[in-house]
Amino acid sequence: MKRKILSICLGLLATVGTNAREVKSFCDGWEFQRGKYPDETILATAKWDGKWQPVSIPHTWNNKDMQSGYDRFYQGEAYYRKQFDCPTELKSKRVFLRFEGVGACAKVYVNKRMLGTHKGAYSAFAIEISEALKYGEVNEIVVLANNEQRPDVIPVNHRLFGVYGGIYRPVQLIVTEKSNITVTDNASPGVYVSQTNVTKKSADISVNVKLDNADLHATSVSLETVIYTQEGKQVAKNVKEINLTPQGSQPFTADFRLKNPHLWQGREDPYLYKVVARLVKDGKTIDEVVQPLGVRHYEMVAGKGFYLNGEKYPMYGVCRHQDYLGLGSALTNKHHDNDLADIMEIGATTVRFAHYQQSDYLYSRCDSLGLVIWAEIPFVNQVTGEEAENAKSQLREMIRQSYNHPSIYVWGLHNEVYSPTPYTAQLTAELHDLAKTEDPYRYTVSVNGYGHVEHSVNLNADIQAMNRYYGWYEGRIKDIDKWVDGLTKNYSDLRLIFSEYGAEANIEHHTEILGESLNAWGNYYPEEYQTKFHEYQWNVIANHPVILASYLWNMFDFCTPMNDRTDIPAQNTKGLITFDRKIKKDSYYWYKANWSKEPTVYLTQRRNTQRERKNTTVTVYSNIGTPKVYLNGKELTGIRQGYTVVHFVFDNVTLADGKNTLKAVAMKNGKEYVDEIEWNYNGERDRSPEHYLNEKEHVGL
Repeated sequence: MKRKILSICLGLLATVGTNAREVKSFCDGWEFQRGKYPDETILATAKWDGKWQPVSIPHTWNNKDMQSGYDRFYQGEAYYRKQFDCPTELKSKRVFLRFEGVGACAKVYVNKRMLGTHKGAYSAFAIEISEALKYGEVNEIVVLANNEQRPDVIPVNHRLFGVYGGIYRPVQLIVTEKSNITVTDNASPGVYVSQTNVTKKSADISVNVKLDNADLHATSVSLETVIYTQEGKQVAKNVKEINLTPQGSQPFTADFRLKNPHLWQGREDPYLYKVVARLVKDGKTIDEVVQPLGVRHYEMVAGKGFYLNGEKYPMYGVCRHQDYLGLGSALTNKHHDNDLADIMEIGATTVRFAHYQQSDYLYSRCDSLGLVIWAEIPFVNQVTGEEAENAKSQLREMIRQSYNHPSIYVWGLHNEVYSPTPYTAQLTAELHDLAKTEDPYRYTVSVNGYGHVEHSVNLNADIQAMNRYYGWYEGRIKDIDKWVDGLTKNYSDLRLIFSEYGAEANIEHHTEILGESLNAWGNYYPEEYQTKFHEYQWNVIANHPVILASYLWNMFDFCTPMNDRTDIPAQNTKGLITFDRKIKKDSYYWYKANWSKEPTVYLTQRRNTQRERKNTTVTVYSNIGTPKVYLNGKELTGIRQGYTVVHFVFDNVTLADGKNTLKAVAMKNGKEYVDEIEWNYNGERDRSPEHYLNEKEHVGL
């Protein structure tokens, strides 16, 4: 195999003379081969016959095949290898590899020595590789990744979503001095920032730093903990003189009281302080870790709402899966930024990152954008009885790795797991207890798919969330009324969240003929039905304070390998935006008009261009007052308000034969906002589900 000298080594050679921590990208120069190696214990990869494929991290081998169907994607073993020319200067240092995500189980080898393992696709892990390195020589690093479903690692199957295989998140090479701020504490920053007694007048801040000494002797160091404003002004400092022993990592705490703190107030004012933990020896900084501090206080009051720093705060929420069409889960920061831009544009204030721990970069951006977020582990869908230890491990990793993100208000323990109920209920209680031990300052939540508060698996977390799909998987769209009224009457003293609701929408399926329910297991999902669903159900949610927060399912279409319904294989199309992020469906603009402060005027049914009825209905969303609407240049009359103040409807609109132009106009502060679409009417026709499927089969649609 041809020897490769990594560019990262040149960077290290230029910087190893300094004493502070060095963190470098380790994402280039990898090679990949899928399949099971005949003798894993040898790992003499040069002898492994077959062609290795050059890849850059992030990488997944399932970016195409998983999105074609459940029985068509590869789940199993694959190998990544990389050469690392290690400078001799690193011999006096400590060297670590940190993987942010490997799907789903991993083993890491350096020069044929297995140095570490990890179980779980979505949490990070860090491994010290110092002892296995050959300094001044070329080293071979091999990672075995395996995304085969197994009963002891959550998620235990690929049913609700597929676990993409590979090193699909960034890898870092971390170099420190012998004494450092701990790198291998569940791949956490080693720094934990807690806050209590938060008011506009003061806030108590506690910073716990874990230190590690790999020498054979104790060493004298100073631990400086400093808090800076967002503008860079130092507002607090603590210095501890420490005789650091080499026997295990040691925690040290600095306590502060901030006077008149600038509070983190969600989207309105996401103000961030900076906490710096600095390890000093002989007057020189030998290690440093920087973490965010958003000073805030969350409170959920049963039957009333969510409060941020004592003020009631709207929890307009969406759920987000991380994968993209053609890319799978191997995303760059640009993809995360694009998704967050869409979420910010729609006006959401809170996001449920489902159903697993997502990118740390994503959480950091939520800190700075002011989004209030829900982070959760992938304990979903099915119980095997063998997953308890791994569920606890992944929860511990998520909390320690994400502890300092002020945007996170709740830790998710499970989603729709039931039988055997005594086991599941007990495990949920244990996860709750673990979360409270790791982080007593945040809420926990569990999610039930039946919507019954009294279900035996429920009420083992601080918050009970419920998924309910009236008009989709059960009942009719307006059945939500009775359910929410029942919650208000019977459970108003419990913290309740509506964690999922929605309906699928294929942007190629259209009809004006809509009922109150649709066959969720069929093959006909008109976009207009999704729109009707959300128009009504958001109106109900918005008027019932017993629902403390709500999260529509889903912001984006995503891959579901077991789903071969509709014309689109292996996709759940409940998203407000298509899987490729190119088309925003009508429902997206419904929520944007209701949630966002950005002026919005939008005519619905723009893709339903071939109209079925001469006499039809025109709907406009406008959050800047009553719009004027023109059909073929003539202003329409008879406007009525729909379910919310942004919802405007014209009934009994008569189309002309052939082409019809609709134009909606509204004014704000002297500026005109316009939306325009075209429809065609060429005679009455039937676009019922039965007719559509028959037409599709015989005409080749």
